[in-house]
Amino acid sequence: MADPSSYRPKPGQIPDSPGVYKFRDEHGRVIYVGKAKSLRQRLANYFQDLAGLHPRTRTMVTTAASVEWTVVTTEVEALQLEYSWIKEFDPRFNVKYRDDKSYPYLAVTLNEEFPRVQVMRGAKKKGVRYFGPYAHAWAIRETVDLMLRVFPVRTCSAGVFKRSAQIGRPCLLGYIGKCSAPCVGRISAEEHRELAEEFCDFMAGRTGAYLRRLERRMQEAAEEMEYERAARLRDDIGALKRAMEKSAVVLADATDADLIAVAEDELEAAVQIFHVRGGRVRGQRGWVTDKVEAVTTSGLVEHALQQLYGEERGDAVPKEVLVPALPEPVEPVAQWLSQRRGSQVSLRIPQRGDKKDLMATVGRNAQQALALHKTKRASDLTTRSRALEEIAEALGLDSVPLRIECFDISHLQGEDVVASMVVFEDGLVRKSEYRRFQIKGFEGQDDVRSMHEVIGRRFKRYLQEKQKSGEWTEEPDGGTAAPVDGVLTAAGEPDRADGRPVDDGRPKRFAYPPQLVVVDGGAPQVAAARRALDELGIDDVAVCGLAKRLEEVWLPTEDDPVVLPRSSEGLYLLQRVRDEAHRFAITYQRNKRSKRLKSSPLDAVPGLGDTRRQALLKHFGSLKKLRAATVDEICEVPGVGRKTAETVAAALAGAAPSAPAVNTATGEIIEDDGAPPAALSAERGQER
Repeated sequence: MADPSSYRPKPGQIPDSPGVYKFRDEHGRVIYVGKAKSLRQRLANYFQDLAGLHPRTRTMVTTAASVEWTVVTTEVEALQLEYSWIKEFDPRFNVKYRDDKSYPYLAVTLNEEFPRVQVMRGAKKKGVRYFGPYAHAWAIRETVDLMLRVFPVRTCSAGVFKRSAQIGRPCLLGYIGKCSAPCVGRISAEEHRELAEEFCDFMAGRTGAYLRRLERRMQEAAEEMEYERAARLRDDIGALKRAMEKSAVVLADATDADLIAVAEDELEAAVQIFHVRGGRVRGQRGWVTDKVEAVTTSGLVEHALQQLYGEERGDAVPKEVLVPALPEPVEPVAQWLSQRRGSQVSLRIPQRGDKKDLMATVGRNAQQALALHKTKRASDLTTRSRALEEIAEALGLDSVPLRIECFDISHLQGEDVVASMVVFEDGLVRKSEYRRFQIKGFEGQDDVRSMHEVIGRRFKRYLQEKQKSGEWTEEPDGGTAAPVDGVLTAAGEPDRADGRPVDDGRPKRFAYPPQLVVVDGGAPQVAAARRALDELGIDDVAVCGLAKRLEEVWLPTEDDPVVLPRSSEGLYLLQRVRDEAHRFAITYQRNKRSKRLKSSPLDAVPGLGDTRRQALLKHFGSLKKLRAATVDEICEVPGVGRKTAETVAAALAGAAPSAPAVNTATGEIIEDDGAPPAALSAERGQER
């Protein structure tokens, strides 16, 4: 625990101007990022008497070992830089909202020649129009099913689209009128794009004019006695109205707005957002966070706005943002939102009418989300704590293993040998810390030797990271030197006492050691892992192995295994860790093998790049037909000269044709498409 006075800036050293500041710990990692209208006044608050600080703030300043700052010209710049640094450094003491689920969106891929309507999750892509988020994917599919009757936009994958174009026959949706079938030329690319844009306009809330136009066309068809066309238009209108009914009108003035509500207690906070477009609720999402810093409701709202709109531009930022409390000060945040939208954004607290009533509904959702989260977490936390305590007691550890790493080896009959490393922190998966390894030291099947290599490589990287950060250095006599403390600098690169730059604060790949290493295997694998650690001089990391057959826990110093009760939470956690490592390893091994099996004889042809290779396969349709072609026929492919054609023909003549691929479910022989068949499913039983 550091004394804040040891790194407190000298009087007058901090400028009295807007800026962003970073606190770093003794290892150089950024642990807190903040912004201020006046850096001098804000930083002075952190260096007052510790007894007067909020407990969380006190923990942060005593964990830190240095502070630095960057001066900016405006508070809006400070807001943007703070968001960028929080995203880059992931500081442990900053409020970071985490989605309670991966929300699905209705997406229209306007960046493609023939836009596609589909369900998408995850990060947003450039050139794709998004609507939502929705609570459930089935809700999107129901809406799309109704809309396709009126807007028959393509929904198929690239493979289905390409296949239909090749055979000249559309898929089922094309036959039943729910796709305009651009794959077979029923509609041009320009007409299909216009259809997709109309779909987007309707989903964006511009519904009234379109419905009135359809009703007018229906009346005209009836007057002209084209009753079948009038009936179709009547059904189209009914389908659109049913789609609209799925999201009831909540704001009569057809407002585009986002409503944000916060529910909080001393330790945690939940945020709920309703996305209202055209007066209807088009999407809803929720976040939960630990209050790891002393933050008010205004601060929580500001953090939510940063996360919600930090990556958005244009119409994704609505004209109105309604909140329960305004950020302090509010002007920079409102200006920042307006810049991201490209026009004025109103950031305010609703005072009366429908918007205040809807805000109360959003607030109730936030309260329920917080209560549900706390109920789940209380149960999970108790179980995880008991599991970690049981593991510590069974293995004779001095403390519970807060970070557990598990390693597994995977191969197929000695080929494509790989390894996985999965990480559990506080009993929960930490997928950002997962790592994959290829076995490089030897060839063939030897799980014990592979485990020794992987453990050695992982902890060599750990020692290298310690050297880089200054936590561990070699002395001339072969010993280790004490960690080098960081010293304060102003804006710029911080330096250590010996003049070396400190760690830049970004999360590192192998910088954090585990308290427990678990290997998938028995005594031989455990002994190999322990030997690798001993060779590196690491004696503060415990090792155990979990054998699959009897679920026995093996220790390197014991001849007999430790047998945990079948009902033990500790055994259940170890099984979860082991199974996750096995899943991650075998997934990597299958992907690696799949890439190898998909190699083509064309890959070895000198001077033949991806473009001409694809052109050849597209021209002939398959590798089988290309192999049967003459040199003159190969020369007909655009971009392929006679010399290249002769080289291709010679390479294919010398390569033995692969056996035909067989669909093991139906027995159907799959036509050769330029790549050897994937491994049969029977191989799955031989995977390790």
